[in-house]
Amino acid sequence: MSNLILKDHIVADDWTLVQLPKVEQEVRMQAGKVVMFKLTGENTTSVEQIVNTVIPSTGKVIVPLSVYLARKSELTSRLANKELGIWLATHEVLEHLTAIEADLNVLPLIGVHVERFADGRIFSIGNLLRTRYGYKNTLRAFGDVLRDQLFFLKRSGFDSYLIRADRSAEEALQSLKDFTQPYQGAVDNTQPVWRRVNRSA
Repeated sequence: MSNLILKDHIVADDWTLVQLPKVEQEVRMQAGKVVMFKLTGENTTSVEQIVNTVIPSTGKVIVPLSVYLARKSELTSRLANKELGIWLATHEVLEHLTAIEADLNVLPLIGVHVERFADGRIFSIGNLLRTRYGYKNTLRAFGDVLRDQLFFLKRSGFDSYLIRADRSAEEALQSLKDFTQPYQGAVDNTQPVWRRVNRSA
């Protein structure tokens, strides 16, 4: 069964996720501890990885941001046919994408990959895409995506969630109903609760 949730339904995934070739990563230490996340703006992709990334010749594909930036010319027809999306990691900078795409809505799907849930950058990225950059198409969270995060990802602008393979999408789907009246305004509803709820007797 599919582990992809779109809005409030479990659906089949008709997109192929293109991954960068694996490379050995050095373990970094900071204050005697292993650094568990990458720094914002850190370049973690090599030229060899970009060149050697295999992109299927047919069907809908989601390619890494670094590959799209370097190989955009060969992907033009896929983009025109609405069969090209991009994904970025939480440490990558959105401005690298907006510098070459004035209107992000040319992309039918943008994915954000969480390598491991160690910080909240995915929420900021979703918010920025929906508000500052006016992105209106499918915004997908994938990677270390768990049930407890879905409600807050939705509030940050995400409408598609690829649940981790070892977890249940059906159970995760229920988390979108965990709260009925969130207090703060957010991307999914900009009005705070005191503007949404009529307290008159």
